Amino acid sequence: MLHLLRKHLKIIIVWGVIFAMLSLVVSLLFPSQYSASSQVLIITRDKTGVDPYTQIKSSERIGENLAQVMKTTDFYNKVMENTNVVFDKTRWQNLSDRDQRKNWKKDVQGSMVYGTGLLNITVYSGNQDDARAFSDAVTQTVTTRGWEYIGGDVTVKPVNNALVSRLPDRPNYLANTIIGFVLGVLLASWWTARYKRGMFGV
Repeated sequence: MLHLLRKHLKIIIVWGVIFAMLSLVVSLLFPSQYSASSQVLIITRDKTGVDPYTQIKSSERIGENLAQVMKTTDFYNKVMENTNVVFDKTRWQNLSDRDQRKNWKKDVQGSMVYGTGLLNITVYSGNQDDARAFSDAVTQTVTTRGWEYIGGDVTVKPVNNALVSRLPDRPNYLANTIIGFVLGVLLASWWTARYKRGMFGV
């Protein structure tokens, strides 16, 4: 079988390139989005007898809760109420509740940096300026109104302003192209080995 694959290596690579190009074309059909990432530090108030390790673990749990809260309709409403930052709000309007929630979950994401108390906040938008503004609005909402979800014994402090991607993060053109190439090579190799007379006339 290896001899057969080596014999038809060129045509296998050609099929890989074809699938790669198809993947790229399909990716180009989707609207491109830039990402903007910021960080906040979650600080639990010092309590007598509580060691730093326990405090960090407490911050991590709070951060995990905030990351989940950021996906909710209530948090969405709070961000929409933010008048300090101007950003495009129309993309979530005139949608059903289901579609609005689905899109919001895709556009706003949070994740903890474990062992540090840092919460990463990543948002997505159609252009760099709006991605930065949207990130500022979300981060402000987390820092000024996050206490409504986690109580008053915690401070949420912004530590890194929004960093916007230079190129669109969605869709990932490079990753999709590579996946398409690999898929094309695998399918062509499988087809060569299984139907060597049918496809390549061996």
